[in-house]
Amino acid sequence: MTPRSIVRLVALCLVGSVVAAVWTHSAPPYTMVPVTIDGEHVNLALRVATPAGPGPFPTLIFHHGSTGGGTDPSTFATPYYPTPLVDWFTARGWAVVLPSRRGRGGSDGLYDEGFSQDRSKGYTCDEERLLAGAMRGLRDIEAITPVIMAMPFVDARQVVVGGHSRGGTLAVLWASRHPDEAWAVLNFSGGWRSTSCSTATAVNQALFEDDPARTPPSLWIYGENDSLFPMAHSRENFDAFKARGGDAEFAAVTPPHGVDGHQIVDSPVLWEGIVSRFLVEQGLALEAVH
Repeated sequence: MTPRSIVRLVALCLVGSVVAAVWTHSAPPYTMVPVTIDGEHVNLALRVATPAGPGPFPTLIFHHGSTGGGTDPSTFATPYYPTPLVDWFTARGWAVVLPSRRGRGGSDGLYDEGFSQDRSKGYTCDEERLLAGAMRGLRDIEAITPVIMAMPFVDARQVVVGGHSRGGTLAVLWASRHPDEAWAVLNFSGGWRSTSCSTATAVNQALFEDDPARTPPSLWIYGENDSLFPMAHSRENFDAFKARGGDAEFAAVTPPHGVDGHQIVDSPVLWEGIVSRFLVEQGLALEAVH
């Protein structure tokens, strides 16, 4: 049996339990997906929402960010389920798939994406450790994505990969290395390390600039008053990405007074027009589901 057929078999075995556990207004139950990463067999948690109908559907694969400062291990297992974003896409005929990386949201393994040597201190500012952590997260995505793509409800001709915060960075990075597997990229408030570290610009640009010229069209959406990535910093990262040949659009939105701009992913009213236009321009379907 070929690796591709094995992935397809795993996806077919999982899809019944995955689809049965979808589409609630809180985080739905997850299905554990067996994968091999770094030579280790682990199960990654997968949450799925689909619209009504038989499918296959255009599909958004959406990746989570970090856990604040990384100092509270009790938050690592908290499921990531951005209900407003999920509802917005499913209402327009899209499936949304939310994989959790190792040690996060119910997944097996150690969460180890750029911690200080003393893990009690949370995320490091050390450039080498931060980049190694990002590559660890990328390997998780590279392991789970083929399983997702093979699921029968996924229209592999209409797949968008996206993410919030660190997940946005990983979405851009993954797409640059797999340009023929995603139609477009949605980067919400992306970055790997906040500007509280002097290494933030070097780290974030190193990840965004992995291979911009190969990355599918991407939309970068950032909010004013972002507590982690000020607008000037994010625009600088975007400009560097564009300068190296990236096909991308930058959108700045302003949340209500007192709202952290880093959480704009939870406010579709701020970005729905921008995202709708971008997806339609890429030839992707957006159909209201009644």
